[in-house]
Amino acid sequence: MKESRIITVNRRSYQWLKTRLVVICCDCSDPAYMELAMARDLMPRLKQIIGKGENLRGLSAMPSLTKPKNLSSVTGRPPSWHGICGNYLIDPDTGKEVMMNDPKWLRAPTIFQGFQKAGTKVLVITAKDKLRQLLGKGLVFNGSAICFSSEKADQATEADHGISNVCALAGMQVPAVYSQELSEFVFAAGVKLLVSFRPDITYLSTTDYVQHKFAPGSAGANAFYAMLDRYLGQLDDLGATIVLTADHGMKDKHLPNGEPDVIYLQDELDRAYGAGKTKVILPITDPYVVHHGALGSFATVYLYGPAAQDVLNRISQLDGIDLVLERGEACARFELPEDRMGELIVISGGPNATKVIGTSEGKHDLSALGEPLRSHGGVSEQQIPIITNRRAKGLAGTLRNFDAFHIGCNELETLAEAAE
Repeated sequence: MKESRIITVNRRSYQWLKTRLVVICCDCSDPAYMELAMARDLMPRLKQIIGKGENLRGLSAMPSLTKPKNLSSVTGRPPSWHGICGNYLIDPDTGKEVMMNDPKWLRAPTIFQGFQKAGTKVLVITAKDKLRQLLGKGLVFNGSAICFSSEKADQATEADHGISNVCALAGMQVPAVYSQELSEFVFAAGVKLLVSFRPDITYLSTTDYVQHKFAPGSAGANAFYAMLDRYLGQLDDLGATIVLTADHGMKDKHLPNGEPDVIYLQDELDRAYGAGKTKVILPITDPYVVHHGALGSFATVYLYGPAAQDVLNRISQLDGIDLVLERGEACARFELPEDRMGELIVISGGPNATKVIGTSEGKHDLSALGEPLRSHGGVSEQQIPIITNRRAKGLAGTLRNFDAFHIGCNELETLAEAAE
């Protein structure tokens, strides 16, 4: 490979890869998870990786949700650039509430597209299929790209995913959606394909089931991170350059008695202004309600009559609201696409970061929550780890989740440089 070659995607430059690069998005992985697991000697390989690399901190894209972060990572840009601002929105063209799963919502090419066009081999594996189409947009399955989800691994085909018989390759059956194994499948398949397919650039993205269910240091969390450690060791042994990060953090969102600590914002606004005068949209909303009951720390509010400043003032007075901003200011501050947000942006948290936002109480089915609520979406869940198995040459300024590929391509020493 020519070391001087540069690939430009979305006006960011990436050096031609000198070693195989693996970027891992460990969903909802607040730094405390790995810190506590290492303190209990459950992640010996991660300790070794950090010993020869870096253990840094960064900030996720906002809202601190899975889709905005993942698409920021794989485009190298914030949501204002690529357009993915949540799982759920009001379609500006139709006025209807829709999921943001369709690749049409993605406004920017991915780094994978740029690298494939330049002649590299690309591997993308995600836990949930809701991300797969977005992450794989623009890839050509001609033998140089593979993109599939563990959720629907048994449905992968050469024509649509670049691979078939994935379960046999991974040595696992398709796991349940609500399981640790859904993430483990990502790593099992990733390690096997790093050997057989030999991709130049790999992206592995997990699910947040464990982190929604188990707090840092708990038995369930420790079991997950011990599993992760085994695969990190295998990837490191294969000589890959590793950048391990997260899409966002995670916090307890419940009262001392275990009940969710919720502000039902639509109910509050309906009482003040009447039904139909406002619309609260929660970008965390998706079909996987067992995780979080569609309760998160970020909301956008559409107004159909009431003055923005009046509604802003009223919301600001609610206990547990950290921030209410009008659309222009909020989008500039959090790098969001203005045409896909309401007139107001609302972020909750409170003194202990426990408050989440709901719409109307009757519209949230919380019966499936087996444990006290843990969720995300706000500023309090922005901190993420950025861990590498190579030394950085000199990183400056605030690191963001969407710097992961830039760091892996441009900012880390090669093995030869490290030996000098």
